[in-house]
Amino acid sequence: MTSVLLLVPELEDWTPGSYSVERLGGLTNLVFKLSRNDESYIVRIPGEGTEAYIDRSVESHNAQVAADIEVSAEVLYSDPASGVMVSRFLEGAQTMSPLAFKEVSGAVGRAGHSLALLHNSGQEFLFRFELFAMIDEYLKVLSGLDVTLPEGYSEVVEEAQNIRNILASKKNLPLAPCHCDPLSENFLDDGDKMWIVDWEYSGMNDPLWDLGDLSVEAEFSEEQDRELLVAYWGEEPPAEILGRMVIYKAMCDLLWTLWGLIQHGNNNPAEDFWAYSIERFERCKALMSSSDFAGHLRAVDEGRLYD
Repeated sequence: MTSVLLLVPELEDWTPGSYSVERLGGLTNLVFKLSRNDESYIVRIPGEGTEAYIDRSVESHNAQVAADIEVSAEVLYSDPASGVMVSRFLEGAQTMSPLAFKEVSGAVGRAGHSLALLHNSGQEFLFRFELFAMIDEYLKVLSGLDVTLPEGYSEVVEEAQNIRNILASKKNLPLAPCHCDPLSENFLDDGDKMWIVDWEYSGMNDPLWDLGDLSVEAEFSEEQDRELLVAYWGEEPPAEILGRMVIYKAMCDLLWTLWGLIQHGNNNPAEDFWAYSIERFERCKALMSSSDFAGHLRAVDEGRLYD
């Protein structure tokens, strides 16, 4: 830890014993909170093997851009080679969860405002998030595994191709800097502003992906979806905007269904990936077969795009 602090001018005088260290949560990385007097910082050390699927140079660039537009914590140090990152701790900010989003007044709207600030910043992220390229790759891998597919799987994959064609026909589909992995826990609420952290999977994407994905991961109700969209758009959004968000809610679950089935087929012991996949798939299938989904798809197909 001392060797890391020597690389950060603001922390080079933080000698051993002069500060406290608290281990924070993190599924794949080592995350520590360092505190001295009224100053606190976060030190993130990448987990072993994460370099195989995370481009740290992309993350470093995108995290700095997000900090510059003030939707994320200030980055004091970031080394693309090692992946070590030091950022300012956000004092008084609550780590969100699906329950917190339900219970904390205004939290959903603050998330919408912060996503709008990010997406409308005019900045460029490195990397292009390619949803359907990822789906294609997962389908290819899955075809080579001995996995029993869930009931209705073929129909859902076929409908996903129809969705792909409709989105591909929208030649001016907007691209914006996006988080791309908006888990509830990546949102920190200080009561006035919602901060967004963890830019490992960020890239240029259709901004409505972030809204749809957040809705799924935070288990938003229809009322929360509306609150998110109105805060994000500034008023009731056009039908095409709502439609894209709903489409990405379904595609988010399909993407992670396929990923989970691959983990199951590879006998990954980390958790029950069959149960994980079935839960995701059933939610995806229910949404795509709902009475409203065809209307949302039609709104995207027929509507004009808004920049």
